[in-house]
Amino acid sequence: MYINNLFRRRALKLTTYASKYIRKKNSKTDADRKDLKSVVGLEIHAQLQSKSKLFSAAANCFESAANTQVALFDAAIPGTLPIINKKCVEAATLTALVLNCKLNTISLFDRKHYYYADMPAGYQITQQNLPLATNGQLSFYVVGENINKEIYSKTSFIKQIQLEQDSGRLIHDDSSQTVLVDLNRAGLALVELVFEPDLSDGLEASSLVKELLLTFECIKTCSCKMEEGALRVDANVSISEGEQMGTRTEIKNLGSVRAVQSAVDYEIRRQLNLIKAGKEIINETRGWDSVLNKTISMRDKEVLQDYRFMPEPNLLPLNLNMIDVDKLQLSIPELPNATRKRLMQTYGFNIRKASILMNEPVLLKLFFQIMNEDSSRNPSRAWNIITIELVAELNKINMKPVQCGISSNVIGEIVDLLDNGTLNLAYARKVIGELLQSVNKSATEIVIKNNWKQITNDSEILKFCEEAMVEYPKAVKDYKKGKVKAIKALIGSIAKKTNNRADLASVSKKLEELLKSNN
Repeated sequence: MYINNLFRRRALKLTTYASKYIRKKNSKTDADRKDLKSVVGLEIHAQLQSKSKLFSAAANCFESAANTQVALFDAAIPGTLPIINKKCVEAATLTALVLNCKLNTISLFDRKHYYYADMPAGYQITQQNLPLATNGQLSFYVVGENINKEIYSKTSFIKQIQLEQDSGRLIHDDSSQTVLVDLNRAGLALVELVFEPDLSDGLEASSLVKELLLTFECIKTCSCKMEEGALRVDANVSISEGEQMGTRTEIKNLGSVRAVQSAVDYEIRRQLNLIKAGKEIINETRGWDSVLNKTISMRDKEVLQDYRFMPEPNLLPLNLNMIDVDKLQLSIPELPNATRKRLMQTYGFNIRKASILMNEPVLLKLFFQIMNEDSSRNPSRAWNIITIELVAELNKINMKPVQCGISSNVIGEIVDLLDNGTLNLAYARKVIGELLQSVNKSATEIVIKNNWKQITNDSEILKFCEEAMVEYPKAVKDYKKGKVKAIKALIGSIAKKTNNRADLASVSKKLEELLKSNN
C-alpha cells in the first residue's frame, strides 16, 4: 500500500508539473500569436467576350434555352477536334498586356483530367505548364465604406494568365428531385488569372476585384456580369505565423464583389477562432452561403487530387505570331488608374471621391458628359448630384444606374439651376424623382409647373424674416442675450413656412443683420 501511495503522489506531482508546463506553453503561444496574419490569394476566371466558343463554332449567348448552343465537340462526340478561336487569343493577350504580364510567344495546352457530369469529355483543356503569360501585376486603391478609415494603394502580383475552356452547368430541379445538365456554357473561353497570396483581408480582395472589373470594362474583353457567371472568384485563405504559412482553405465560385469581401473576412475569423481554441485547420474546399453569411465545407483536400495533366495532343503550340501584338498594344484605352488621376488633377477630387465615381462606370460616363457639355460647371456640385442625389432617388425605386434614362444634358441643367440659385438641393432631389417617372420633361419645366423655384428675392426674404421675429420673440430675446444658436429656430420657422423654398443662406444673413441692428 505504501508503494501504491508513493506512485500516486509521484503521478500527481508529474501531472501538476505537466499542467503547469502546458499552461506556460499555451500562454507563450498566445503571446506569440501577435504575429499571426491572414494571407489571401485570388484565382479569377473571366469569360472572354466572343461570338463563339474557344474550340468550337457554337454560339456564345447567355439567355439561350438549355442545350441549344452546343457543338459536337462541346458534347465530346468521338472524332471531333478542337479549333482555336483567334478572337479569344487576342482578347486574352490584350488582358495580359494591360496587366503588365510577360507574354510567352509560344504556349502550350494541356488536358486536366477530372470528371463532372457537366464535363462530358472527362477533362478540361487548359494551360498548366507553359501558360500564355506570367509575372504581371495589378495596382489598386483599398477604399472602405468607413470614411474615417485610411485609403491606401496596393499592388497584387500575378503568377500567370492562362486560356482554358469552361465547363457546363448543373441545374437542380427541386420539383422532380433531379439534376439536369446544360452544356451551353461548356467550351466558353475563359482567361484564368492566378494572383500571388499577397492580400491580407476581404476589403483588399474585393478592392482588387473592383479594379479588375473596371479594367475589363475599359478593354471590353469580358462582360463583367458576375450575376451571369461571367467573372467568378476563388479565394485561398490561410493564417500564417511569422514566416510559416498556415493551412489554406479555398472558397469556390464567389459571384459578387460583396460576397468576396464577406466570405474572405468570415473565413479569416473562422480560422483565427480555431487557432485560438487549439483546433486544427483542415485543408478543404468551402462554399459561401449568402443566406447564413458563412462559409460551408464542400470537400476536403487532404489527399492531393491527381489531375493527370498531359499535353493536349489535338492542338499545336499556341504561337502569338498568329496575331498582331503591337496593334493590340496600341489599342489599349485609358485605364482606370489613369482615369482616376485625371479626375483628381482636373477636377480637384480626393481619392475617395474619385474612387466612388470610378466604381460605377455609368455614373462616371455621365459625369464626363456633363462636364464636357459645359466646362464652367462646378465639378463638386455635379459629383454630389450624380453620386448622392441621383443614386438616392434610384434606390427608392430599386433602379440601377444603368437603367436610368435621364440624359446628361438634363442632369447638367439641374446642376446649372443649383449654381444660379433657381433651385435648392431639397427640390433638386424632387426634380430628379419626377424625371425618373417621366424622362421626356426638362428640369426647368418641372420646376415651373410645380412652383419649386427657390425664393431669393430680397424683399420677400426681408418680409419672412420680420414675420419670424414677431412670431418667435423668445428666440429673438435669447439671441440678444448671446445664445447665437437661437437663430436656428427662426431659420427653421421660415423654412417650414416656405416649404423649404427660401434661400436659407440669404435668410440667415438677413436675420443676423436685423437682430444686430435691433440691439
